[in-house]
Amino acid sequence: MREYLLVLMVAAVITYAATPLLRAIAVKTGAFTPVRDRDVHSAPIPRLGGVAIFLGFAASMLAASHLPRLGQVFETGPELKGVLWGAALVCLLGAVDDIHELDPLTKLGGQMIAAGFMAFQGVQLFSLPLGGVTVLPAPVMVALTVLTVLVMTNAVNFIDGLDGLAAGVVGIAAASFFVYSYLISRNYDPPNVFSSATFISAALIGCCLGFLPHNFHPARLFMGDSGALLLGLLLAAATISTTGSVTPTDVSTNELTATLLPLVVPTAIILLPLVDVVLAIVRRTRAGQRPWQPDAKHLHHRMLQIGHGHRRAVMLLWLWAAVAALGSVSFVFLQAGVAAAAVVGVVVVAVVLTVWLPRWSRTRQPRVLS
Repeated sequence: MREYLLVLMVAAVITYAATPLLRAIAVKTGAFTPVRDRDVHSAPIPRLGGVAIFLGFAASMLAASHLPRLGQVFETGPELKGVLWGAALVCLLGAVDDIHELDPLTKLGGQMIAAGFMAFQGVQLFSLPLGGVTVLPAPVMVALTVLTVLVMTNAVNFIDGLDGLAAGVVGIAAASFFVYSYLISRNYDPPNVFSSATFISAALIGCCLGFLPHNFHPARLFMGDSGALLLGLLLAAATISTTGSVTPTDVSTNELTATLLPLVVPTAIILLPLVDVVLAIVRRTRAGQRPWQPDAKHLHHRMLQIGHGHRRAVMLLWLWAAVAALGSVSFVFLQAGVAAAAVVGVVVVAVVLTVWLPRWSRTRQPRVLS
């Protein structure tokens, strides 16, 4: 655990320290997010923060490779090198888009190249935990791997609409997945808590923690596509590394739980971004628009519309992300009844806060005397 804490701290410190430098570069290169109809900020904000996040991740990987136990993970194959190069490719793609707007198909093609490169280096689904271990033909597994990366990168990109929202949601997802992969790896034969998925999750937590002080409202720098695509790809890499090799018995001795959790947990961990992207595609398709055509009807827009302030909307969406992510993971180390009761209780709290706080704020507003 100490090595993971060191990795987290390195990622956080380097990301935090590099962010002001990237802000200066963004200002000089004209990498600004303009004020658009769908945006909530009132002045152009520099972006390129994703490059600082990449530097934090790369630094954590360099540190981990020299540690006595985590260093062994780098010797088992080219998987982590594939993650680093895939992260570099998608971050470069996003950085170019932050400076010079790219069309959606170019960005999609770049994401597919990065995902394909990672799969070629061993970051892929080798099996699916469907009622046991299901192995499909290699081309199908590679296609599912690439699809997973595309879905996660774009889901994070879709939800990046409020200061600190994407970094917070991904940080919560990474923390949940760290707990999940760490716990189930203790059931391996022989037990081994040092894995690429757990390392990526720890580094990702650090990157998000290091970036958030600069990005929380009012943000001094946006992560841009260089950050949103990067965070999505790294989260996908951690998910693929675990889901593609786990067997149901590693998760639980209960037959029903062992069958469901290996599929439910990876989905629940990014449930909030997934729901947002699915709703956006359905909404835009029904309106006769292209699925990637932007609008101002995302979940965070709706939170603002019902009366939440910027910071409160972000923190409530963090709460909902934690309900789904940590709630699903709780079934791995708690009894099903206890975990279900805890999840229901937190859901009730989240619903009450989401619905009641705007009404309470309106009643607290001072009346103007005529």
